[in-house]
Amino acid sequence: MDILKSLMPQRLISILQLTKAIPPADQEMILNAFTMRQFREGDVLFKGGKICQEMFFVLNGVLRIMVTNEKGNEVTHYFLKENQFCTILNSFNNHVTAHESICAACHVQVLSITKADLWALYTRVPYLKAMIDTITNQTLLEKIQIRNAYLGQDSATRYQQFLSRQADIATRVPLSDVASYLGITPQSLSRIRKNLR
Repeated sequence: MDILKSLMPQRLISILQLTKAIPPADQEMILNAFTMRQFREGDVLFKGGKICQEMFFVLNGVLRIMVTNEKGNEVTHYFLKENQFCTILNSFNNHVTAHESICAACHVQVLSITKADLWALYTRVPYLKAMIDTITNQTLLEKIQIRNAYLGQDSATRYQQFLSRQADIATRVPLSDVASYLGITPQSLSRIRKNLR
């Protein structure tokens, strides 16, 4: 194992161990099941219209979950960053077609695992499923909490809340992605940003 392969993935183990200690032999089995991959800004990790068969753990960068609306515009539903798992959960768990896509919002390094490999890993490390489920459920609750905070707010307030709640993402992703996430036009976002200076 080279240095990069041994140090960065270790973060996956650190996050998993927030719920329960993992013996070294199991740690190695878990890390060996994942593949390290890199994507550039704009790359599509998963395209909607199919069944999502892969889960990602973000080592560096930001992923966005998005859909293309009936007018052909991309609408960002959510951003996921370092130390978070990312998949289209309903599609991945229930084997149904996903409408959403997963894209790199900036340069991203991830650990990826296919559903088949993950289920095989669950049979060898049975307690792992509960750990990953706990973490993905927590992320889902945070996502709902953040989205609910924006409801009923005007554009400027939504942007200010975004800056305070997700400041680390605001500086790393294109403004067009931020605008679509907040449900405002890029032109409106430019005006809001000028007024805040």
